[in-house]
Amino acid sequence: MDIAKIGDVISFKREDISHEGVVTGIRDNSVMVQYGRSKEKDEPLKTVVNHKNYKIISSS
Repeated sequence: MDIAKIGDVISFKREDISHEGVVTGIRDNSVMVQYGRSKEKDEPLKTVVNHKNYKIISSS
């Protein structure tokens, strides 16, 4: 299993919807990802994804 690096683009699922996002942080078991903007507040959408639950799309 490859572990993403900061700046990599990954693909993951949330509530059965596929998303792509940029890795902004790395932890032992997961990565932090920014994957869009909130429509209501115009703020970045961020989430944490376990290393087992994403696929690297492109490396930085």
